[in-house]
Amino acid sequence: MTFIEFKKMLLDAEISLPKFAKLIQVSEKNIQSYKKKGEVPNAIAVAVTCFAKMHHTGLDYRSMIEALSLEPKTKKGAGFGKKEKIK
Repeated sequence: MTFIEFKKMLLDAEISLPKFAKLIQVSEKNIQSYKKKGEVPNAIAVAVTCFAKMHHTGLDYRSMIEALSLEPKTKKGAGFGKKEKIK
């Protein structure tokens, strides 16, 4: 899905990009980075398409997603954790 198609789906779902990012617990900056690439990942495309379809059928997708109590991902790996001082 192109970033332009993604933005159109957000309009269909009646949700802004910042609110979409907050709902799915992904940084807005991360979502905006897809604009440069021109395409969004498949998982984001699926989510926004489902949200738009649910909205058109009258389902309250926001409360369903909020009920999942999603946690934002944290960076892991070398350089991201607390470092213990080596003596």
